[in-house]
Amino acid sequence: MQSNAKTVDEYLAALPEDRCKAISAIRDVILENLPEGYEEGMQYGMIGYFVPHSLFPQGYHCDPKQPLNYVALASQKNHMAIYLMGCYGDESTKDWFVKAWTGAGKKLDMGASCVRFKKLDDVPLSVVGEAVAKIPVRAYLDRYLSVLATMKSRQKRT
Repeated sequence: MQSNAKTVDEYLAALPEDRCKAISAIRDVILENLPEGYEEGMQYGMIGYFVPHSLFPQGYHCDPKQPLNYVALASQKNHMAIYLMGCYGDESTKDWFVKAWTGAGKKLDMGASCVRFKKLDDVPLSVVGEAVAKIPVRAYLDRYLSVLATMKSRQKRT
């Protein structure tokens, strides 16, 4: 469910109280652990944490007008979700994350990069914080550029 909110505060104010409390608590953890260089704002109708154009002018390759997304937080129709792009495309990071989440005794409902949950108690906040803190901007950009180079190389061969 995409929001039309222009600011994070507008986004939070539009949520039902229970979802606002959950999203706000996770947002606090993200902000406490977000490495230097990433910024918070609205992106794709969600709260986004991204590499700003001032650090990476190319932006997201599918839509260069958008800054490169790192993490997102959203209230969807049937669940809430944390999108962890640092886990997407990096098996060792994803393996660590899955082990840490389930090791905290929480059920994991995960897609390629999104973790779906119904209530705040379903989320091991320390694992979210560690996942967010795990990848500094430069390392994330290096990984992203490497993946793009691999994609371009494959396209040339076909």
